[in-house]
Amino acid sequence: MLTAQACAAGRAARQGCVARFLDPLRVVANLALPPRCPGCGAVTGEDHRFCSACWGKLRFLGPPWCAACNAPFAYDRGPGALCAPCHRQPPRHAGVRAAVAYGDVARTVALRLKYGGRTAFAETVARQMARLMPEGAELLVPVPLHRWRIWSRGFNQAALIARALTRASGVANDPMLLQRVRSTPPLRGMGARGRAKTVSGAFHIPAHARERVRGKSVVLVDDIHTSGATSDACTRSLLQAGAASVAILCWARVLDPAADD
Repeated sequence: MLTAQACAAGRAARQGCVARFLDPLRVVANLALPPRCPGCGAVTGEDHRFCSACWGKLRFLGPPWCAACNAPFAYDRGPGALCAPCHRQPPRHAGVRAAVAYGDVARTVALRLKYGGRTAFAETVARQMARLMPEGAELLVPVPLHRWRIWSRGFNQAALIARALTRASGVANDPMLLQRVRSTPPLRGMGARGRAKTVSGAFHIPAHARERVRGKSVVLVDDIHTSGATSDACTRSLLQAGAASVAILCWARVLDPAADD
């Protein structure tokens, strides 16, 4: 009978043989299909890496920022400092954390993921988002798509990002918890009041699923944060279902409130 040490040594040897067999194949694959920049398609050294030009065009976000909504500040205003909108009306969510500001490169990556079928870009953006994972996060919930949109697109990009974030952080994700029960038109061109009205009542958590969110610190995952109408409607549903708090984590944030997504 083989000992545990012998079995382990045998497995290691087999894995080493497989690795040596695959290494030449990886070299050939990289020559035929080299890693490319998600922003412009230039050849890069590794997958999910941006070229120096695109990397330089990305504006990475982080502190100092508003203590309530995480809008970036030009300088540190001290602990607990709030931006003007949050002074007037504090948000119901626990902050919007975005890896980068919305711009040409960030928009290109998001569009290629959402409409170009580049599903591997979910891993690309999740790697940048993971550094901003809120402390104490217990559950990742992607912003859902209506079933008609999923049928036409084939996937929900927010769910793919949430899955990649789980691999990076170990925080569980639940893509079936929050449901989009009503199809809504694109919000582009609508004012704040029109956006809020359009998505009102569009999201729902079934009664049988509420135990999965009750008392938890939830992170709502999305690709782009624009006016906040969609995330606000999702946050309302999660809090009504019993979530202790809801923070928002996304790839890119539109910093100009007048801009459309």
